Amino acid sequence: MRNLTDRALDLAKVKGATYADVRIVRRENQAITVKNGIVQRLALDSSQGFGIRVIADGAWGFASSHRLEPAEVDRVTALAVQIAKASALTKIEDVDLGPAEVHVGSYRTPVEIDPFTVPLNDKVSLLLAADKEARAVKGVKVATSSLVFIRENKTFASTEGSFIEQEIIESGLGIVAVAVAQGEMQKRSYPNSFGRHQGTAGYEFVKRWDLVGNARRMGEEAVALLSAPQCPAGVTTMILDGPQLALQVHESCGHPIELDRVFGTEAAYAGTSFLTPEKYGGHFRYGSDIVNLTADAVTPTGLGTFGYDDEGVPAQKTDIVKNGMFVGYLTSRETAQELRRLHPDAPARSNGAMRADGWNRIPIIRMTNISLQPGTWTLDDLIADTDDGIYMITNKSWSIDDKRLNFQFGTELAYQIKNGKLGQMYKNATYTGITPQFWGNCDAICNADHWVVWGTPNCGKGQPGQVAHTGHGTAPARFRNVQVGVMK
Repeated sequence: MRNLTDRALDLAKVKGATYADVRIVRRENQAITVKNGIVQRLALDSSQGFGIRVIADGAWGFASSHRLEPAEVDRVTALAVQIAKASALTKIEDVDLGPAEVHVGSYRTPVEIDPFTVPLNDKVSLLLAADKEARAVKGVKVATSSLVFIRENKTFASTEGSFIEQEIIESGLGIVAVAVAQGEMQKRSYPNSFGRHQGTAGYEFVKRWDLVGNARRMGEEAVALLSAPQCPAGVTTMILDGPQLALQVHESCGHPIELDRVFGTEAAYAGTSFLTPEKYGGHFRYGSDIVNLTADAVTPTGLGTFGYDDEGVPAQKTDIVKNGMFVGYLTSRETAQELRRLHPDAPARSNGAMRADGWNRIPIIRMTNISLQPGTWTLDDLIADTDDGIYMITNKSWSIDDKRLNFQFGTELAYQIKNGKLGQMYKNATYTGITPQFWGNCDAICNADHWVVWGTPNCGKGQPGQVAHTGHGTAPARFRNVQVGVMK
């Protein structure tokens, strides 16, 4: 790989590039799905290629190929420089990457059990056993269980002198039980909704979540929801469980802090952000005093955990909201300089948020692990301290505007809270709010014993489209004066 990266970088400079970096990426993906006792999907695929970014005449150029051959490296490198020079004809200003990033190193996801060495029969047997447990509940019509394993090997090199090798391993699992009666359908998912929970870890991650031991409960809850009353409408106190709060953080905290959205370069596909640059600097109130949000790429098992981003910037932890005040964005090398021109006290270096979906996509700003830091409560004490409210569990639907300001979410399951105790089960629970007001009404967060880094493996952004894997550490939290039950 070093021969190919050196060849690309040397030729880029000869062709007139003032900066270049090259990424060589190989990705393996294994996916297994069982539905109603039948193996529906059994896939093992791989993809390999390289992409090269260059700056020439002050503008970006990018090109890629799946052929790792010297002649193809030459062709693609020359094409990237040609594209950069063509782009320079319409540039507004020269690209500014700020201080050089020079790093030589390696990183590998800590793994106890390599998931690709676990026998296929063991994986299929696990899913069949979970499927059997879920469908043992009378009224469950469909059960779908799945496992996903990913191994990505990346080599990064730049004309600044960086050479970095990484191996990122992910493991994911999930089950969904669907109950149907009299024209109505309800579902329950474990450990998370929309297919699976996923993290950077080995097969031990799958074992830890005990899919078989929780499958029957999902079936029982799905059936019980069919006869549960509709969630009542009104303004009340609400407690969100960890998985639902993770998606709330993703949509209303993670996306608006992406600095490319703030500056408008993602407006066409993903919208912009209400966190405009004049709010930067610690004077804009984002939430209550107990709300502390961080962006970090170092938390174990987080889907946003790695050693270096795709600009070769080391993984790090950054404050986003501190004691309720907005203090930081997700940045790239280039956007960090743009922010610094507006706010001279802003950090000169990127906080390492640039990632690409494979070898044939240019890196863009993506969430790492955007996490709500834990508080001091136990869940039992939090419920006991709530006289009247609703406890909402596991996401079912979401909607948020293109500035990440107005939102509505629905959950699979909810319970009435009355006099400090869980009571009646509710179905079709929803809530709505406006981001700063909603987080301003957060008055209690559970402690570190309840804190989990939840995986979101389906975050879309960019044109052409890219899918990122992000993480969100959360513990259950309470919010006052929330409009709930708006669904008819």
